[in-house]
Amino acid sequence: MSQAPLGLSLLALVVAAIAVDLLVGDPSRLPHPVVGMGRVIARLERAWNHGSAVARRARGILLTAVVVLGVYALAWGLLALLGRLDPWLAMAAELWLLATTLAIKGLRDAARAVASPLGRGDLPGARRALAMIVGRDTAALDEGEISRGAVETVAENTVDGITAPLFWALLGGAPLALAYKAVNTLDSMVGYRNARHADFGWASARLDDLANWLPARLTALALWLGARGLPGHWRHRGALAATRREAPRHPSPNAGWPEAMVARLLGVQLGGVNHYGGEPSRRALLGEPLEALGAAHIGRAVRLMHGGWSAFLLLMLPAVLVREWLA
Repeated sequence: MSQAPLGLSLLALVVAAIAVDLLVGDPSRLPHPVVGMGRVIARLERAWNHGSAVARRARGILLTAVVVLGVYALAWGLLALLGRLDPWLAMAAELWLLATTLAIKGLRDAARAVASPLGRGDLPGARRALAMIVGRDTAALDEGEISRGAVETVAENTVDGITAPLFWALLGGAPLALAYKAVNTLDSMVGYRNARHADFGWASARLDDLANWLPARLTALALWLGARGLPGHWRHRGALAATRREAPRHPSPNAGWPEAMVARLLGVQLGGVNHYGGEPSRRALLGEPLEALGAAHIGRAVRLMHGGWSAFLLLMLPAVLVREWLA
C-alpha cells in the first residue's frame, strides 16, 4: 500500500515520478535500488545454485520468494517508518523510489545513442552503442540490422522499463513497483535456459512471465492508441488483428506483443536471425517490410514509446479511480 500523505493521490505521485525520470533519469552518484537487488541476487546465486536439479529448483523458488517479498517488505517498512516521522518525508521517499523503477529517459537516450552515429554513417559507433543494450553479437551488423536491434529493444523495454512498473505502481505504490523490479532483475540474472540456470532460474522466469502478462498486452493496445495522429497512422487499420496473430510466434510469451505492434505501426519487419557468441538464433518475423529499416525508424520507435506510456496511463485510469475510492 502506498504511504502517500495528506490526501495526495498515488496517481499524482506516479505522474510526478515520471516527470523526475524524464528530467534526471538515474543519476550515477545516487544509490539505486536495482543495484542493491542485483548484488543480493548474485551473492545468493553463488551460495545456493548447486546440487541436484531438484535442489536447484527448490533453492531457486526460495531465492525468488526471499528477494521479491524482502524488497516489498523493506520498501513498505521504510515508507511506514518515514510516514510516522514526517508525512512529507515519506512522500519524497516514495517519489524517489517510484522514479527509480522507470527508465523512460534511459531508454530514450540509449536509442538515440545508436541512432545518432548510425544517421552519420558511423557503423562502428552505432554497433558499439547497440552492444550496450542488447545481448546479440553486433560486430558485423549493417544499418538495417542495427536499426532492427534498437527498435526491438525500445519495443520490448517499453514494457519492462516503463509500462509494467507503472502498472504495479498504480496498483500498490512504490513497494509493489519495486517488487516488480525485483522480479524483472531476477529474470535478467538467473532466468536463462542454460545448464547453470534452467532449474535454479525456473521460478524467476515463470514469475516474470506472469508479472508482465497483462502489462504487455495492455501496452500493445496503448501503443496503438498513442500512435494515432502520427505519420503512418493509416497502418492502425489492421495492426490490432495482426498483433494478436503474430505476437504468439515470439519465443517470449510477452515480448512479442509490443514488438509486433511496433513493427506494424512502423511498417517494418522485425525478427530474423540473431547471433549470440557466434551461434545463430532464429526469431519469428513480425510485421511486413513496407519500408527498409534505417536510423529514422529508431526515432519513430521512441515517439511510439512516448505515445504508448501516455496512453497506458489513460487505460489504467479506471483501475486507479477504483483503488482510490476503496482506499
